Amino acid sequence: MGIKQALKSLDAFPRAEDHLMQKTQTGAVVSIIGLSIMAILFLHELTYYITTYTVHQMSVDLKRGETLPIHINMTFPSLPCDVVSVDAIDMSGKHEVDLDTNIWKLRLSKDGLIIGTEYISDLVEKGHTDHKHDADKDHDESSVQKHHAHGFGQDAEAMVKKAKQALANGEGCRVYGVLDVQRVAGNFHISVHGLNIFVAQQIFEGATHVNVSHVIHDLSFGPKYPGIHNPLDGTERILRGASGTFKYYIKVQHVTNTCISDVSMRELLYLILSLPSFHIC
Repeated sequence: MGIKQALKSLDAFPRAEDHLMQKTQTGAVVSIIGLSIMAILFLHELTYYITTYTVHQMSVDLKRGETLPIHINMTFPSLPCDVVSVDAIDMSGKHEVDLDTNIWKLRLSKDGLIIGTEYISDLVEKGHTDHKHDADKDHDESSVQKHHAHGFGQDAEAMVKKAKQALANGEGCRVYGVLDVQRVAGNFHISVHGLNIFVAQQIFEGATHVNVSHVIHDLSFGPKYPGIHNPLDGTERILRGASGTFKYYIKVQHVTNTCISDVSMRELLYLILSLPSFHIC
């Protein structure tokens, strides 16, 4: 018997005593509470695992050398395409006048209907080429005086006549396309700045006749992002019996959205820092 007792003492699964196997109400309450706590902890961990959280991080954009595309789609119901130009200038001093690389203009009738196809003024293109050429050399004072003495050239006279006819017909212009600028602070204008001052005076006969009423169909920065409504989309500024300039102060912020699948989508959101200001001429 001594050997059997010694063998029993090696049993790793001894049978519990009878009083420990009795079922009681207290034991049932403890079991229910324990199972409830286990179920709650399991569901909490499972929810935490399958739930997607949005994490916001702010950092400085260190990318340099890239250009910023600005998507423009605007209508000027009271300015013909002959006189409308797109100019851009940034804080680095780069100044581009009457950009036409990726910008197109459509002539509109007084009813807003498209007249013809894409419009590009030969005179404006020629003036833009001359402007870039003159930027590389000093202006000849004698040639300037000669130009003033003999008045306008034939091209300028034709331009004035054509623009006046378009104004009389109530033509408008739709400007659309992509404007590539440096990723620095700056501004761009859609106005009559591309015209020679003397030509502009002949066309409008005074600044009070320049009607810059406009409708912004689309104004966005950077790549297109689906489902984004830009703050200035659908903005209308119509002048009646007045003339002036509108200025929009915009703050552009670079945003990168990274999904769980590690697919990144970059966009550029902008805020209107203040309501557009209007200055009467």
